[in-house]
Amino acid sequence: MKIKGFISDVGGASRVTKMRKEMIESASPVPHPEDPIRNLADALHPGRQEFTVTEIRDASPTSKIYRFSPVNGHVPVFRCGQYANFYLNIGDSVLTRAYSISSAPFEARQDDPFFEITVRSNMPYLVPDWFLEHLKVGSSITASLPFGQFCYEPLRDSGHIIGLAGGSGITPFLSMAKEIAHGTLDIDLTVLYGSVNHTDIVCGEELSECESACPEKIHIVHIMSDDPDWDGEKGFITGKIIEKYAAKYAGLSPDTDMSQGPSFFFCGPPVMYFKIEEAMKELGVPRRRFRHDAAAQPGVGLIPGYPEDQIGKKYSITVMRGIHEEVIPAAADEPVAVALERAGIPIDTHCRGGECGYCRSQLLSGNIFVSPLNDGRRAMDKELGWFHACSSYPVSDLKIKIPII
Repeated sequence: MKIKGFISDVGGASRVTKMRKEMIESASPVPHPEDPIRNLADALHPGRQEFTVTEIRDASPTSKIYRFSPVNGHVPVFRCGQYANFYLNIGDSVLTRAYSISSAPFEARQDDPFFEITVRSNMPYLVPDWFLEHLKVGSSITASLPFGQFCYEPLRDSGHIIGLAGGSGITPFLSMAKEIAHGTLDIDLTVLYGSVNHTDIVCGEELSECESACPEKIHIVHIMSDDPDWDGEKGFITGKIIEKYAAKYAGLSPDTDMSQGPSFFFCGPPVMYFKIEEAMKELGVPRRRFRHDAAAQPGVGLIPGYPEDQIGKKYSITVMRGIHEEVIPAAADEPVAVALERAGIPIDTHCRGGECGYCRSQLLSGNIFVSPLNDGRRAMDKELGWFHACSSYPVSDLKIKIPII
């Protein structure tokens, strides 16, 4: 800093103000709305984009990997652990569904950029089988990305991540493993991966390739829950198994200060999440060292506090969009967003778990049950009656106002 003197420096503000006024007075009267920073941001992160399916390959007997190439030649910049949102025309509805990106960020920066997702069949909702039955090589689809905060953050996370995965929840960890093996993510990764049977491990071959390419940084431990022929770990991922491999690969010991120990990342089915959450408490892992993805809401039987006497009840929802008003049927044990989708009313959901706020709507009258899992509402929204449609359930007739899209 250059010091000119007390009077000169203290009087600097008035000189700047005078110069600003002179520049405004001498400026052209013709507006110049170009904003190069805004233009760059829009180019790097456009809204909805068109993609083409350029490759489909098996990830296991029950799952497939879909590769999407951009029509305009650009894949938005994303980080390992983030997800893409797809817009699907199914019947009279446009459904939005999120899938974790299983490819690595470096693969989106190549000469032929792409991103990939992994879809598993036999899930208890509509969209996975729609992907498997309708998407072919050459199919076009609309998507937007990236979303989500399930990412390694060096200011917060340890340099050793212990991934706890179940089934298709392996996908964000595959993205991390690929990036580590490529040399563009400098962390250690130990993944404890729960599957039912060794014959149906999602992305098993790709995980093995990453581990072989970088054995000093990547460790994959498979645990089978129902496989008598498996020679490795059996059962479920428990606190003891976590302790065992955290000690082996991350140097965890009984004397380790868990606030300074490894970071634990979870992605898997809801039933597994509750067990892992208990294990984290038993191990003394602080909340800031335990991360989980923005999973869709589970069935109401698994949501803490859901009123059981509401299961099976039917209600009506009066939906306002601008000045348009429409009454639709709704079930108490399904989110408001599902009722809107069934009625063909567009609602832009992304995370499907209550975290992101894209489906933020206003409750004008009636009562709802808001899932405490991933409740991402702001404190003021809670006071003023705003809710996230993907994670809120009608427990009376409702009148709501939703965004126009």
